[in-house]
Formats: sequence, structure tokens, C-alpha cells
Amino acid sequence: MYHHHRKCGHGHPGMGFGPFGKQFGRAFAGNQYRVPVNVLKTENSYEIFVIAPDRVKEDFKISLKGNELTIAYQAKEDIKENQQWIRNEFTKASFERTFVIDETIESEGIKAEYKNGVLQVTLPFVPGSAKPAQEIAVA
Repeated sequence: MYHHHRKCGHGHPGMGFGPFGKQFGRAFAGNQYRVPVNVLKTENSYEIFVIAPDRVKEDFKISLKGNELTIAYQAKEDIKENQQWIRNEFTKASFERTFVIDETIESEGIKAEYKNGVLQVTLPFVPGSAKPAQEIAVA
């Protein structure tokens, strides 16, 4: 997984860049709302935290197709949208984030929970798939 810029240089197994140069978790469209996401690597899994308050858990769609895990939310019409806001910094816009996973992730064990405005998606590692860092000698 690349947790910041493409030029980072210290990638992590398990998650990374997808096809078409799509950066880890990057939204497809340039003007699409980019929901904040944090990713934590634990001893047994990656934990993806999607910061999405004031939603309903049934409105999230999480799917795995091949090696692409997609987390999406489709906003519904809201009566509040017709109100005259003085300041509106919080949005419940639709979003879609895609993460590329590899064979170190146990796809059957992926689970999700929405609690206190945060969607947490757990991507467990296949037991024994962690490889120690390999040191390369400079000649």
C-alpha cells in the first residue's frame, strides 16, 4: 500500500497502485468528492477507516472484483439541501474509493463495521504471508 505520494518509494505489500495509474484509494473523477480515509497496518490485517459521518450503514456498498476492493456511498436526496445555509462545510456527497489488494489478503475474511461516523473495513492477512524485509547489498 502506498500511503502518500507515488514518489514515496517505501511501498508496502498487500495494497498498492491499480491499473491505469490510479493511486491507492484515489477517486475516479477529478471533481468527485474525496472522502477522507486512513489506513492502519496491524500485526494481522490492514484496517481502512473511512470518515463518513451522518450516513446509514445500508447505503454503503463494498465490493471485491478481482484484486480491486471498492468502497462506495450513494447520497440520497436530502430535504436539508433546499435550506438556506449560512455556512456549509460538511457534505454527504456520493463517493467511491478503490484499493488494490494482493494475495497476502484473505479475501473471504474481509469485514466491515460502521460506528460513530466511521466505516472500518478489515482486510486480514493470509496466515504466514508476511515476508521479512530483504536487505540488498550495494556493489
